[in-house]
Amino acid sequence: MTNKEIAKSFQLLGNIMELHGENPFKIRSYHSAYRNLRSLEKPLSEMEEGEIAGIKGVGKAIAGKIKELLETGLMQTLEKYKDKTPEGIQEMLNIKGFGPKKIMAVWQGLGVESVGELLYAVNENRLVELKGFGQKTQDELKQKLEYYQKSKDKYHYAALEGAAATMVEKLKEKLPNVSMSLCGAIRRKDTILDQIEILLATDRENAIQLFDGDLLTITQEENNCLKGRNGEEQPVTIYLCEPTAFGSKLFRYTGHKDFLQAFVNTFPGQDFKGLSEEQQVFEQAKIQYIPPELREQEWGLQLAMNDNIPQLITDQDIKGVLHMHTTYSDGAHTLKDMATYAKEQGYEYLGLTDHSKSAFYANGLQPERVLQQMEEVDTLNKELSPFKIFKGIESDILNDGSLDYEADILDRFDFIIASVHSNLRMDEEKATQRIITAVENPYTTILGHPTGRLLLSRQGYPIDHKKVIDACAANGVAIELNANPWRLDLDWTWIPYALEKGVLISVNPDAHSKEGIHDIHFGVCAARKGGLEVQQCLNSKSLADFETWLRR
Repeated sequence: MTNKEIAKSFQLLGNIMELHGENPFKIRSYHSAYRNLRSLEKPLSEMEEGEIAGIKGVGKAIAGKIKELLETGLMQTLEKYKDKTPEGIQEMLNIKGFGPKKIMAVWQGLGVESVGELLYAVNENRLVELKGFGQKTQDELKQKLEYYQKSKDKYHYAALEGAAATMVEKLKEKLPNVSMSLCGAIRRKDTILDQIEILLATDRENAIQLFDGDLLTITQEENNCLKGRNGEEQPVTIYLCEPTAFGSKLFRYTGHKDFLQAFVNTFPGQDFKGLSEEQQVFEQAKIQYIPPELREQEWGLQLAMNDNIPQLITDQDIKGVLHMHTTYSDGAHTLKDMATYAKEQGYEYLGLTDHSKSAFYANGLQPERVLQQMEEVDTLNKELSPFKIFKGIESDILNDGSLDYEADILDRFDFIIASVHSNLRMDEEKATQRIITAVENPYTTILGHPTGRLLLSRQGYPIDHKKVIDACAANGVAIELNANPWRLDLDWTWIPYALEKGVLISVNPDAHSKEGIHDIHFGVCAARKGGLEVQQCLNSKSLADFETWLRR
């Protein structure tokens, strides 16, 4: 079991115990263990029980439960509570913003024991009389439940990318001379996926022999199609075709239906079947090759027909790591560790952005700690030169749109990312004006994760994207594409409009650990879908060019 899996076991235990009204002290201890274990760098599986017990927030009793998990995969205490808690009640714990106390209220007050029953009760207006509920709370819960049900059985791109690549690699080892490729939404690098899709140029008999329980367990067969689950229980579809038609099929199975329909409408009556290489489809249509990421909507086709396909940004184009957190606030590693690691990865600079003082939940920096951190930055810049750390902050956008800190502190930063973290229940007018006010602040450099969404977990607050982007254009403020695979916010669909308005996009990892820096990759994947080129990306600038941009 990984550290994160073990940590989640304690989170679940604490939540279920809270459902049953158990000892608050024990509940707090399990939640504390969850927070400390999830960010632990060294694998728990490589540690002795005594060493585990010495971890902050763990102790002897919890260390024993960790060893039990590592040795058996189960924790008896957790299993005991799960046995007396309906599965539907446990599932409710996955609904963002619907905590144990409210779950207990509907369970005990209405006898509701599943998400479906709860949504029915909401639609019947039965929650408004419960203690702790009201019409507004019920309406908000309805939105959360509908979003949860819509998101079930779906995956973040990051959750399937590695497994998909491994499957293709193993298939190539078994069939080295057979054409194969990822296809579908995963090849287009969609932010949300429901399966892994692979096209294989072989017949059914050969394909069946390739698979075992580890690589793929087949559960369903259709015409030239095998469906099943891989060793990680993730859904997989294998399409089979003749080698002579591989190119045609790859084109067909890659494009979104809207793109494919536009393609058919643009080239009516033309036969693109029986082509062995995908490139031949574009050659026959006499248009530029369209990268898979741009095969979502008709506009990708229009770019190709106008010979205007952009040179899409790559991971290697990113020169600086902007937006990262250290142990000064809620990060797992020290400033020196983060900077050294970024330098080792080949980046030229790092933009330090711990949380500001209003983010008390994340150990936000009071002014005196800001000054202390800045002194450390000066010392490290001498030590790590020519690599450079820029003094920044992720400033909370307060309710009225103002930034955290007084002007005398704001003036000391090299740059500021302005983000909303609190009071997320806003209507579109309130959210839009709050953000625009922050964008118009002369100290704001970058607008952070514009909608505050958590993919498959929490819908973002509604904003008028055009008004916000227009405000950024008018004030010379860049917009963050937060590269955390749970966020990927700004949504890629708004990148074309931002580029049209001349707004730079900053692909930021929002890293809370050294490993988090690598999330830049997922941001680049999303940015490519929006047609982002290197010159339109803020942190693709060299160190010298980025310094010049900051001084503007």
